[in-house]
Amino acid sequence: MVKRQQMKDTLQLCIDRRKDDLHSLGRDIWSRPELAGNETHAHERLVRFFSQEQTWRVESHYKLPTAFRAIWGPVGGGEGEPVLNVGFLCEYDALPGIGHACGHNLIAEVGAAAAVGLKAALENQTELPVPVKITVLGTPAEEAIGGKLDLIKAGAFADIDLVFMAHPAQQDASFLPCVALDEISVKYHGKASHASAYPWEGVNALDAAVLAYNNLSALRQQLKPEWRLHGIIKHGGVKPNIIPAYSELEFYLRTPLVKDLCDLKAKAEACFRAAAVATGCQVEIVYPTGAYYNILPNATLASLYESNGKALGIQFPEEPANFSGSTDFGNVSFIVPGIHPFFYICTDALNHTEDYTEAAGAEKAQLFTLRTAKALAMTAVDVVCCPVLLRQVREDFSLAKLKQEK
Repeated sequence: MVKRQQMKDTLQLCIDRRKDDLHSLGRDIWSRPELAGNETHAHERLVRFFSQEQTWRVESHYKLPTAFRAIWGPVGGGEGEPVLNVGFLCEYDALPGIGHACGHNLIAEVGAAAAVGLKAALENQTELPVPVKITVLGTPAEEAIGGKLDLIKAGAFADIDLVFMAHPAQQDASFLPCVALDEISVKYHGKASHASAYPWEGVNALDAAVLAYNNLSALRQQLKPEWRLHGIIKHGGVKPNIIPAYSELEFYLRTPLVKDLCDLKAKAEACFRAAAVATGCQVEIVYPTGAYYNILPNATLASLYESNGKALGIQFPEEPANFSGSTDFGNVSFIVPGIHPFFYICTDALNHTEDYTEAAGAEKAQLFTLRTAKALAMTAVDVVCCPVLLRQVREDFSLAKLKQEK
């Protein structure tokens, strides 16, 4: 019989023994922040971390220039036998100007720590219900491009059965309802002219952008309370005495469920097109990335994570705070059963602030980061050791998808 508690004790000891290496990994990524799609140092650092052990089969530049894959296992089993593939995800891109203000360096550390911990727990186990393989995926560009969307399209998740990652926040929570998101780029094309001598010869693209911005501001009062739209004017002209021939806006649209995005997009597009009609400009509406989906909950994984977290001293609030952020993990949760808990890092600072950047690199964040990694790996142990739990996880996944379609 598989001794789950013994395996959990083993993985905790492994993570504790490697805490200096893991902290060095997270700190190194934090000290050299890189923007989405350009995470060359973080990519090489993580590849080196897993390559230092010959038991990991590591692929750098896996399907994307700054993605990677590290595989261990399967444990036992022969050719043709089923294998349970457990995935851990690492993010490592930073934000413009303020570095790792969302703590993606710690997401990378958690993923790496949980993976090596689970590996230690599974080594030399001969009584598992099914052979187990561990896959670590480095998933770049969450903040801007949606690297996981590209990896999904490339088939990176095709053989993964369960997926785990965790995100730093202001509290510990096994689940927070991240919302669906779509990005819109709107470009107005007018006609330049001297703004004082011949203004009637011009077609003012900046006026179109301002009208569109105000249209969307007026639209907000008619939206559902949980819907969000917000944006900026990225380009509004080059000089005051030239009628702007070009302007550009960037907006984010968010709804609790991905199926509601179509309604919000239709309303927003009407506002953008109306501004073009009013000013005589031509309008170009582009969706530069795919939509980020909301995260599907998995009740069984959440319950297991909370149970393991409490055993490690994690305190979960009875009523977690609301969260209106978005992540490309949501798209992953629609194709693979998974969990995306949030974890406290010993600061009340808010994500995407300079204070949070400082907290993400602080020594005091390490206890909470590695404790979260242990809870994730312990949750994985529960599922791989118990076919009943695995079946419940898969049933929760199917049920959550059905609810989304209603």
